[in-house]
Amino acid sequence: MKDQNAALQQRITMLQAYIVKMPALSPTVSKVMITCRNPEASPTDLSRIINMDPVLMGKIISLINSAYYGFQQKITSLPHAIIMLGMNTIKNLVLSTAILSNVNTLENEQTLDMDAFWQHSLSVGVTAKMLAEKRGVRQNLHETYFVAGLVHDIGKIPMNNRLPVIYAQALEVAEKRQESLYRAEKRVVGIDHAAMGALIAEKWRLGKEITDVIRHHHELPDYQGEHEELVMTVALADYIANILGLGFSGNKYAEKMPPEILQRLHIPHAEFKEVAGAVRQELEKAKIFLGLA
Repeated sequence: MKDQNAALQQRITMLQAYIVKMPALSPTVSKVMITCRNPEASPTDLSRIINMDPVLMGKIISLINSAYYGFQQKITSLPHAIIMLGMNTIKNLVLSTAILSNVNTLENEQTLDMDAFWQHSLSVGVTAKMLAEKRGVRQNLHETYFVAGLVHDIGKIPMNNRLPVIYAQALEVAEKRQESLYRAEKRVVGIDHAAMGALIAEKWRLGKEITDVIRHHHELPDYQGEHEELVMTVALADYIANILGLGFSGNKYAEKMPPEILQRLHIPHAEFKEVAGAVRQELEKAKIFLGLA
């Protein structure tokens, strides 16, 4: 038992060291986050910061003009885009673009199929945003739901990259026991992807709301924080993506969603079915997001 505990601790230390060495988000992204937290900041302030990074600005303009938003007229002015979409939406576009760019520079092993992983992640983001729309969440917050869904499983990446053989064993244990992957991760690795993802979120200063989603999306009954609706919505979106088989993040035996979650989110069962039916169509439009970001 002593040797086993030492091995588990060694794995956790290796993963923590991996996260420490992960590239930080760019200074431009940090300035965007700080600016958008300032209630006195203006669209001009935000535009000036993004313009300092031509590559990032080009990606944001491309995304705004993609099928993901479906504007009929092409938008070439960043200040115009900020006024149309709002500062929070642009902030989340900058954030998700930066995260995907950083992650794609990392060396990936093949324990997880990364194409399937990102398709699952994108599906959760799209579904969470759709659920937010159904529930009447303010429009300027919709992209927060998308980003939170997109990155909810980001903690699997260090495990996949740093401990591919051990992580493959966790996948085998989940299959053998027919249990959720996060439980198998705790058994085999010594820590689950939610805890690992929270460390990444803290390193990148993604904000309390997204950090809470990453850390608690498998701990719904125990979560008592201020972002309950966001955490529960992303968890429900994760469940929907799993039961529809949209992509694959290694979680073949996802746990059933507690029925009280639908009640607490005020989502009638009929609307739940309607959302599930519309996800595939919306996903096709959103796939361009991964390519452009």
